[in-house]
Amino acid sequence: MTMKIAFTAAKQAPAQKAMKSLKGRYKHVTASRADVIVALGGDGFMLRTLHQHMKHGVPIYGMNRGSVGFLMNEYSTSGLLKRIDKAQSIAVNPLIMKITDCSGRKHKALAINEVSLLRQTRLAAKLRIKVDGVVRMPEMICDGALVATPSGSTAYNLSAHGPIIPLGAGLLALTPISPFRPRQWRGALLPHDATVTFDVIDAQERRVSAVADNTEIRNVKKVSISEDRSTSLTMLFDPEHNFEERILKEQFVF
Repeated sequence: MTMKIAFTAAKQAPAQKAMKSLKGRYKHVTASRADVIVALGGDGFMLRTLHQHMKHGVPIYGMNRGSVGFLMNEYSTSGLLKRIDKAQSIAVNPLIMKITDCSGRKHKALAINEVSLLRQTRLAAKLRIKVDGVVRMPEMICDGALVATPSGSTAYNLSAHGPIIPLGAGLLALTPISPFRPRQWRGALLPHDATVTFDVIDAQERRVSAVADNTEIRNVKKVSISEDRSTSLTMLFDPEHNFEERILKEQFVF
């Protein structure tokens, strides 16, 4: 049986050129008919592709035509079918963000990398942090905070000096963003089934936005974050450059 591939690409010229070349070599089908989706671009495009096809359950094999490409395989036009056939699959569960805003409206969004809270104005945010309903930090004055998955631990979380988490560790990273008080707190590692709740103190005066990957909700009052175990996404990686190896290597970059 022939593998059915759907190609999708970022709008940038290198990605579009790559898609044209691959469609000339391999048969292309629509995503609804595909056995695998090949995404051409950078990490941002990979995240958008995962979100777009989240309900389809089709594995996604990325090839880097962007900048960093941490979630992507190396680009090549040759041997694609063999590469996909030998690829190792990584299943990830996204985070679900549940929000109550300052007007009392409810919102939901999914995040593959992280959910982040960020101050909207010149005033620092004041956050109360609960884990599984227990207040662990009565007040943190900061620019914000985030909760990251293992697959997202090398993204914004790492830039905020959070820990890199190997896949399969069963952990989430809770990381402050530019904390003022308590200044020395560097965050926490939590069980993957924990529920993290942020209460925004003085939410009307110290306005805060919440972002789940590329979905932003402004003027939030309460944000609850947990793993969505009803949703599973599959990414494919070449065996010689698998995702766990990338995470290990990233911890030894100077």
